[in-house]
Amino acid sequence: MQRRDFLKQCRAAGLGIAAPLGLSSICYAEQAKGELPSYEGPYYVVFNASGGWDTTYLMDPKGVNEINRLYKQGDILTQGNHRFAPNAANIEAGMSNEDFFRKHGNDLLVFNGLDYSVNNHSPNSRYMATGKLDSLAYPTFAALVAACNGPDVPLAFLTFGNYSATGNLVPMARVPYLNSLNRLANANGVHGSASWPYHDDFVSKRIERALELQMKARISEVRLPRVERSQNMLYAAQLNSKALERVTPYIPKSTPKERLSRQADIALASFRAGVCVSANLSIAQFDSHANNDTDQMKLIPEFLAGVDYLVTKAEELKIREKLVIIIQSEMGRTPSYNNNNGKDHWSIGSIMFMGQGIKGNRVIGATDEKQFLIPINPKSLSIEKENGIRVRPEHLHAALRKFAGIDNHAFAEQFPFKVADEEQLVGLFA
Repeated sequence: MQRRDFLKQCRAAGLGIAAPLGLSSICYAEQAKGELPSYEGPYYVVFNASGGWDTTYLMDPKGVNEINRLYKQGDILTQGNHRFAPNAANIEAGMSNEDFFRKHGNDLLVFNGLDYSVNNHSPNSRYMATGKLDSLAYPTFAALVAACNGPDVPLAFLTFGNYSATGNLVPMARVPYLNSLNRLANANGVHGSASWPYHDDFVSKRIERALELQMKARISEVRLPRVERSQNMLYAAQLNSKALERVTPYIPKSTPKERLSRQADIALASFRAGVCVSANLSIAQFDSHANNDTDQMKLIPEFLAGVDYLVTKAEELKIREKLVIIIQSEMGRTPSYNNNNGKDHWSIGSIMFMGQGIKGNRVIGATDEKQFLIPINPKSLSIEKENGIRVRPEHLHAALRKFAGIDNHAFAEQFPFKVADEEQLVGLFA
């Protein structure tokens, strides 16, 4: 009670406590050694098909009721427990569904029949990212897990677009190009070149020593908590610059042409160097109100190729077993075509997961022949039309938090979900 009252009095007086989010007690111990800790995983990646993908051309095929124009019911393919739309004959570049499910099906968990509740881009993107539809304050899952697991690492939460709110828990890092990452990693080099440093090694060491002594002198003085917090954050930023040098060996020498591959290279180098916890990857243009089939046949293969690229490169870097991957979009496409050969917004869709601790070769949930969701039993995860529940993003986010072991973290408790116990999804990932 005394501690709670003290905190209330500090807030009432407008004072901060000298334990900033970006500097834990672990970080203070590391400061004495002049370095910040390295994060060793798991690493979380969220892939966003921004604009709304057509799930009937991917993991929830429908060959009836003229829902699609490229295949019939008898053309639907299977790989293990997965059913997917054939598209190899209709694509020019990227990765076909056939190749993707053949290569990754055993690791892939598919959830069909997700209820987005609404069908507008902005609220849906927020809902899928945070699990909360009616609040702008909630952090995305990627930001929350970064804040809980590695607030002290320099690029804890990387984002390349889409909804990226942090809840003021962790800084948002944007590194758009590999060259930008190289400049960050080699801040002491002219134009990011380690071969042309601004200072010789002995000069840099003397600067670091001076900063350390300056920090110790400042925090030994009697100061207001806010001032002390500011000094701690300044010193942490200086150490972060040093920690980012660990990224250099993992930056590829060449830049791939594909959008998601470029983002993946930045995220993977940061993961491997221990300076990043989560990354939000995204490509847009899925909003196919006109020429749906043409657009989706370009974008879905590009998207799947990006996922495959990340997994393949992670294996080369020996961190694949530490990855947790979420593959999503903020909405689906209607089961009928409009007058422009396009499909409009549909509030029913799908999501996929793969990675550490996730049991693959599984499909949970379903939609009917008219592309309406079928309720499921949250305990058995089996179809239950009469007494089942409509699974919404908050159900998935509650399960994700539990899966990541952060559901009882103080940060997560600041942003609760009102998911009743009887609606908690049991055994979704394991």
